Parts: sequence; C-alpha cells; structure tokens
Amino acid sequence: MKFSEKWLREWVNPAISTEELSEQLSMAGLEVDGVEAVAGEFSGVVVGEVVACGQHPDADKLQVTKVNVGEDELLDIVCGAPNCRKGLKVAVAKVGAVLPGNFKIKKAKLRGQPSFGMLCSFSELGISDDHDGILELPQDAEVAKDIREYLELDDVSIEVDLTPNRADCLGIKGLAREVGVLNQVSVTEPEVTDVAVNIEDTRSIVLEAPEACPRYLGRVIKNINVSASSPLWLVEKLRRSGIRSIDPVVDVTNFVLLELGHPMHAFDNDKVVGDVIVRLANDAEKLTLLDGNEVSLQSNTLVIADSDKALAMAGIFGGLESGVTAETKDIFLESAFFDPDLIMGKARQYGLHTDASHRYERGVDPQLQKVAMERASSLLLEIVGGEAGPIVEAVAESHVPLSRSVTLRHSRLTKVLGIEIASDKVTDIIERLGFGVSFDSQAWQVSVPPYRFDISIEEDLIEEVARVYGYNSIPHIAPVASLQMSKHQEQKVQLSELKSSLVESDYQEAITYSFIDPKVQSALYPDVQGLALPHPISSEMSTMRVSLWTGLLQAVSYNQKRQQPRVRLFESGLRFIPDTTEKTGVKQELVISGVVAGPVTDESWDNTTKAVDFYDVKADVENLLDTAGVTDFRFELCAHSALHPGQSAAIFVEESLVGYLGAVHPQFEKLLGLHGRTFVFELEIVALGLKKLPVAEEISKFPANRRDIAIVVDNDKVVGDILNCIEKSSANQLVGLNLFDVYTGSGIAEGKKSLAISLTLQDKTRTLEENDIQAAVDDILAVLSDKFEASLRD
Repeated sequence: MKFSEKWLREWVNPAISTEELSEQLSMAGLEVDGVEAVAGEFSGVVVGEVVACGQHPDADKLQVTKVNVGEDELLDIVCGAPNCRKGLKVAVAKVGAVLPGNFKIKKAKLRGQPSFGMLCSFSELGISDDHDGILELPQDAEVAKDIREYLELDDVSIEVDLTPNRADCLGIKGLAREVGVLNQVSVTEPEVTDVAVNIEDTRSIVLEAPEACPRYLGRVIKNINVSASSPLWLVEKLRRSGIRSIDPVVDVTNFVLLELGHPMHAFDNDKVVGDVIVRLANDAEKLTLLDGNEVSLQSNTLVIADSDKALAMAGIFGGLESGVTAETKDIFLESAFFDPDLIMGKARQYGLHTDASHRYERGVDPQLQKVAMERASSLLLEIVGGEAGPIVEAVAESHVPLSRSVTLRHSRLTKVLGIEIASDKVTDIIERLGFGVSFDSQAWQVSVPPYRFDISIEEDLIEEVARVYGYNSIPHIAPVASLQMSKHQEQKVQLSELKSSLVESDYQEAITYSFIDPKVQSALYPDVQGLALPHPISSEMSTMRVSLWTGLLQAVSYNQKRQQPRVRLFESGLRFIPDTTEKTGVKQELVISGVVAGPVTDESWDNTTKAVDFYDVKADVENLLDTAGVTDFRFELCAHSALHPGQSAAIFVEESLVGYLGAVHPQFEKLLGLHGRTFVFELEIVALGLKKLPVAEEISKFPANRRDIAIVVDNDKVVGDILNCIEKSSANQLVGLNLFDVYTGSGIAEGKKSLAISLTLQDKTRTLEENDIQAAVDDILAVLSDKFEASLRD
C-alpha cells in the first residue's frame, strides 16, 4: 500500500515528523518499506501563462513563446514541446532556477532566438517519467506562484508492507484510523452525502451465488463526458500512490479504492443486456479481459454477468466488451462485497493479481458499499457530469458477516504482556480502534466490527492492545524463575540409561508401528488374542502389538533384503496385553526389546567372521541388567511359542519373570522373511524393580588367594545353579568366582562333564592360613556333592 503523506494528514494530522510517523507505523505492525519524495529537488520554478506562441523562424520543431510570470515584462522562451499553445498555464523555470541534478537555468540563444528560461515537463521536475510534453496546469492556477507550493510537492510517498490480516489498512481511511489511535487524535473524514437522483433508470440485480456475494449495489449514471480531464489534485493523489491516471471514470474508482479501501468497477451501460446477474461461471466460459487477454473460466469463479454473457471476473478483473471507452455515454457503477474465501486464490489461478483482488481476498468492510457508491457518484458527477439514477441493492443478510463478540480478561492481558495496563487505558485503546466495548472490572466484552476479519480470539485483542500501547513502552524485565531440584529416585531404572547401554553395545535404535499384521502376531503368539482396531490403516496394521519383536523382526527382514548382513536393533515402547481386569480392557507395559542377526562384528582383516550365537546376546542382556543395577537375576531354560526349543531362556529377577531371550524359531523365518539365525530379547522395565545401589566397603589390605577346583557332574546340571549354590554356601572370604573351562571327552564318563572353577578367597582382617583356605574349599565341595552329586575330577 503506497500513499501520500499529505493525503493522510488531510484525515489525521498528528504533531509528528515524517520519520516519527514511519517509525510509529512500523512499530504498530504496519511496516514501512520506503519513503520517497514526490518530486525532485528544485527551486525557482513558478506558474506562468503562455501569452503568445509562434513558430521558430529557423527550426521546424521549436516555438518562440512569450510567457507571463507576474513580472513587469514577459519572458521570451524557446520551447520544443508539441503541446505548447497560447493560453496554457505552465511551469516556468526562470533564469537562476536550479532543476534536479543541479541543472542551472541561464540566459541562452536557441537557433538565434533568445530564451530566458524553460517550460518544464514532469520528468524535468523529477515528478514522473512523463516527458512527452510540458506540464499543463489548470486555468485557475495563480500566475507567479511557486510551483512547489501550488502542487504541494513538499510531500513524500510512504509505502507500507501490510500483512495479509490487515486488509482494513488498505486505504487511507484505515490508515488514518490507526494513526489516530496511536496518537490519540481525532480523525476527520470527508463528508459523504447522497447525490441527487435525477433519473429513474435502474437495472435489476440477481444474486445467484449469495454465499459468494451477499451484497451488491448498482447505479446507472447517464450522459457523462468521458473526454473530460481528471482534475490535477486527483491525478496527483493517484500518482503519489503509485497509480497512473487513465480516464476520469477509472480514476474515480481508483481514488475510492485508495481512499476507502473499497474496490469499484464501472460498466458501459449500453453494453449490458437485461439484468445484472452475480453467478458462478459456466465451465470453459470465455471472457476477454480489459487487458485484451481471453481466459477460459472455471466453474469455481464468480462472475458479473448480464442476460447473455459474463461481463467481468467478480472482484478481480473487468471485461473488455463491457468496459468504459471514449464513446461511452452511460455507465453502470458497481459496489459489492465478495466473500474473501470465494475470491482467495482465484486471481492466481488465472495468473493475475489486481488491486481489487488484493483487497477482496483479504476482506473489505461489508458495510461500506453504499458509502463507496455515494462517494464515487459525487466525484463522477463533479468531474464528468451526468445524471444519477437510484441505487439498487441486492442483499442476502444471512451471508453478510456480522460483528463478533470476544472476551478479553484483565488477568490474561497482564499475564501475557507481563505488565499491568490501566483498565481505562485499555478501554480507550479498544474504543479508538472502532470496537464496541464494555468492562465489568474483570474482563472486557468487545464487539468486533465486521471489517476486522483478523480478530476472533482473546490473543488477537491482546496483540491489538500491545501494539497500540507501544512495544517500546513495555519495560525490559528479565524473566525470573525459581529453580528446584527435580524429584528423582536414584534407585529407579532410567530408560535413557538402558538405551545408552545398548548403543554402546553397537545397537541402533529403531521405532516401529504399534499396529502390526495379525497373521504374523498370531503365528508368534498363538495363545494371545491381540486387540483389534475398529478402523485400521490397512489389514496389515489392524492389531495392537503384544510384543515389540514383531516390528523389529520385520525391520531385520527389510534391512537384509537391502544387503545389510549385520543387523543389531533395539526399541523401547509399549506392548498391549488384553486384560479384563483393566478398565480399558488392555494392560500397557513399557518394555525394551532387541534383535540381533548376522556376524558378531563387521568383516575385518584382524578377526575371523563368527555368526552371533545365544551367548553373545545373553552377554548383552547381562550387561543391560547390570546397567539397571540388577544383581540377583538368572536365566532358566523355557519353552516359548516364538523361540527355538533349547535356545530360549526366561529371565528372572529374584523370583519375578521379567522377560525372554532366545533364537527365533526356524519355522517363522520364511514367514518373516529372515535370512539365517536371528536372536531376540525383551525385558519389562517396571518388573526390573529398583536398583541395588552400591555400598562403600573397606578394601582389604591382605593378599587374596586363588584355588581352582575341577568337578564332574551330570550333563543335565545347570552351571548357573552350581555357581549360585557356591555363592550362597561359601564363607564371607569368597570374593571371586569364575567358570573358566568346560570339558567332555577322554577321561570323562559318558553323560558327564568337567567344570573348572576358580575360587578367590580374601579376608579383611587377616591373612588367610592354608588350613582356613582348605576348610572353605572342603565346605564348598561337600555342598556340591550333596546337591549336585559332584565329585572332584581325578
């Protein structure tokens, strides 16, 4: 939006400079993109009148003039402009004048004729790029008056970059309202009165798409003079707002657009057949636009039409066939409200962007149509003459936007802004913005006018108060926050610690869906009926998982099919176990699961390629349990529907089952698309219980003693049970226990195995004697013999 500062100050004139005004607008959210003078720097140029104008004796394209500039003698000036003629009021740069670019006017001779000055064009004064002829001034221009003063050229054009939500400021009316609010000064609007109706000519208006155009006003004005010239003040206001003058009718509609922010359009009344119809276009309907381009309309485009054809794209672009031309005598003037949602994006759909579409798609005041019509009618009758008919209005009240009511709480305003603003100050700000407001000591009830499409919730009103109050007026107060130590139970197992442990063991974290294929799950868990989804994404994702293994195994298959031989993944998340004792019918358990396939390490020159086995994964689980601070755990051989018999184990912490470990049953490898042996584990995190925190103990100053024993037991004896038995039955001096060899073969009876175990004994108070050590070893051997029928190997 570009506008003249002097034009704005005709509406509201605060006692601030141009720089202060620009800063004020920017801080209020109407960012000023540029400020530029409306004319170049010059002096010594006055209004003059051409008294005589004759042909130069020695040049076909030059004329010799005598110009009255209010001095005792007329000035002889040679001029080459084609529009120079007797009686013309012009801009005269006298001898001694300085034009833009520091160009000084001196006495001169042109082809032998003296010239005491120069008749100036717009471009020579730095006003515009128009250099086709000299500047023509109105006949009532006062001779000898400084041209800067006469044209009010001590002015600037200000360009603001408005955000899409501030369509109410796309006109001088809205900008003046903002400046008035910011400076607490009154706004003086030009008086708009109803023009006299001289004729009864009208056109009926039919709203076939009332939801898109709920209000449409039309007026016939007859016997206008399109060849009349737009007054200089109108041309200048348009120029300083970035719009060039075209003809009086278009200039007036553009003026109303800039002044009120309301687009208008004029049709040649003689080219309109029958009623004016507002409807959606017929698919592939043709329309030639004012710029000469023909478009094929789509059925979602609103058009203004007559009984035969489309006349214009509503709110976007007029049609060439019904446009005003130099032969036009009668016009049909349009003023309408189009719903922003129906106009939005339609111009871009046809590769167009107009001042009208820019405003309509952001929203114009739905109550401004009659004011705009009367304003335009008054100006047209003043400039081009004519006779005005009555205004015909078609309205669908149910589709016209109404005022909205929004509540603003005083407590919320204070909390969001961080400062206390006096309630009467807030009320004044809201009222000056044009809102209706009432206050009950706790909150404001605000009636938002229809033209403020951007105000719908409490935070919108808070923003309005803040920007009008002034962001710079809000003190910089550093936020204060009291820090408290978070309540953290050190014994509680932290999921992040478990994840870090697995990452250090070369696992990669995976995230899979909680919804899985019921066929796969029922195969792995035939005894568990998973929770079926009522509206699944697909049939392959229609059941809630009862284990994380299903998703992880599918991830292994996905990677193996993409030439990834070594896969080590883990995932933490919820599993969903049907449970009728729960209110929801399902028990959600947080678990951490892992899957391993392929070699133990990546291929390398310094190690041999070894496929992962049960004990590799068991070591990872033991490390995980150690991270969780669990010391009393054990692995027991078990049968699991998804695991290989003989290569599966249940994991117990004390007496509680916390998870499973093992190799995937070979019968599922084809179903899951696995290549080679794959191992999995899963632990319920909550079931791990609390960590056993380390307790500081005195370090023994006395030497440790190691004794190795080799015992022979039956093959079906579990080594873990034997080691646990030694720990529980040994004296306090046992500080180290390790199985370092298992042997079967020559020298060992069939069905037997030899276990070599090291015992490390140490006392904190004394050096152990040989008889003490031997007594401890004998006690251990006696217990092993009694419980496991173990004997010393020969």
